Amino acid sequence: MIDDTLLDAELKMEKAVEVAKEDFAGIRTGRAHPGMFNKVTVDYYGSPTPLQQLASFQTPEARTVLISPYDKSAMPAIEKAVRDSDLGINPSNNGNVIRCILPQLTEERRKEYIRMARSQAEEARVSIRNVRRHAKDAIDRLVKDGEVGEDEGTRAEKELEVTTRRHVDQIDDLLKHKEAELLEV
Repeated sequence: MIDDTLLDAELKMEKAVEVAKEDFAGIRTGRAHPGMFNKVTVDYYGSPTPLQQLASFQTPEARTVLISPYDKSAMPAIEKAVRDSDLGINPSNNGNVIRCILPQLTEERRKEYIRMARSQAEEARVSIRNVRRHAKDAIDRLVKDGEVGEDEGTRAEKELEVTTRRHVDQIDDLLKHKEAELLEV
């Protein structure tokens, strides 16, 4: 019973780390990469559709992304969605592909992205701590109901703390790498 609780908590914590990785991939750095467009949704025939489902991406140069829509009639909608996103990109359309040239990041914009990364890291840490709290409550309930002994409950809580610390450290490492990437000129 306790092992199930601990396993469930670890899976949820791993999911929180994965979400943090995806969020960090969405924060743009000085280099162009398709992951920047993960959060961009396009109004495609009346329904919001992720840009990844509507187009392929190429990065011929460090600061250029070419978006090739599968359906050419979606180009204006894709162009509008990229322009309206918080990426700070002004796309240009040549009839076949949408060219997105990333402007050089200013120092102010880099600091803003670092603040954004830190807040996303804190959200991930809070999520992990919430999982820990729910698992600890479940373990305490099992001990209180007499389904497991107090020693077993104490051992499980220590194991839960180790798991929590490991996942929080992973978030901290991801944040450190993202900050270094953002400060790189």
